[in-house]
Amino acid sequence: MVQVSAREVKALRDATGAGMMDAKRALIEAAGDPAEAAEVLKRKGLAKAAERADREAAEGAIAVAAGDGVAALVLLRSETDFSAKAADFLACTQEIAEAVRDGGAAAAEAFGGRIDELRLAKKENISLGSVVQVRAGEGNTLDTYVHRQDGRGVNGVIVEGAGVDAEVLHQVALHVAFAKPRYLDRDEVPEADVERERASVLEITKAEGRPEAAWDKIVQGRLSGWFRESVLLEQGLHGDKTSVAKSIGSGRIVRFEQSYLG
Repeated sequence: MVQVSAREVKALRDATGAGMMDAKRALIEAAGDPAEAAEVLKRKGLAKAAERADREAAEGAIAVAAGDGVAALVLLRSETDFSAKAADFLACTQEIAEAVRDGGAAAAEAFGGRIDELRLAKKENISLGSVVQVRAGEGNTLDTYVHRQDGRGVNGVIVEGAGVDAEVLHQVALHVAFAKPRYLDRDEVPEADVERERASVLEITKAEGRPEAAWDKIVQGRLSGWFRESVLLEQGLHGDKTSVAKSIGSGRIVRFEQSYLG
């Protein structure tokens, strides 16, 4: 049997968009000739994935895998919800999440062949989206939540807490899923974003004809409202008046990760 190198297989994959194993088999069939191998793939209908690579993949599925003090969150993207709801697509997404839980984000790289197979089977642009592993610090706890629609995950969350009651931590995870905060606290918000928002609300305040002496107070109030929309700890838990920061008492939210469709 003709021996082909990984470099030759990769070159053919890049040129045709075919899957790894399909590219390897085509090279062997073509006695190592890349041009002939490309024709083999074309005849078999396997050299079409590249044509789909630029198409928008706004759908997909999200999976979470949790273990003892570690959790993973994975998004596998597709063009249509029809493909994302399929059993093989969902199985692949969950398997990637479990591999990332056990081996870290780099473990997702081993699924390149499986994703190529899905591209060919679904005839869509399918790609790996966000891939995150969270390992709890000593004494900390993790909570996860996946919101599902029609059998697939569409919104996934991991929250790490220190000294936070388990039920409260779960409520925070639920809150994150639907409130979609961008930051944990004010310290995470880029100063450039704060100044841009400050300048914007100042112009709005001026245009409203407010007295100049009140500008600073009005701007500060509006900035506080902007922070409440973006910062987890300042948001009211489930929209209530009590903030997330007050809900966790003397505990601390260490970090959160979220991935969602849309």
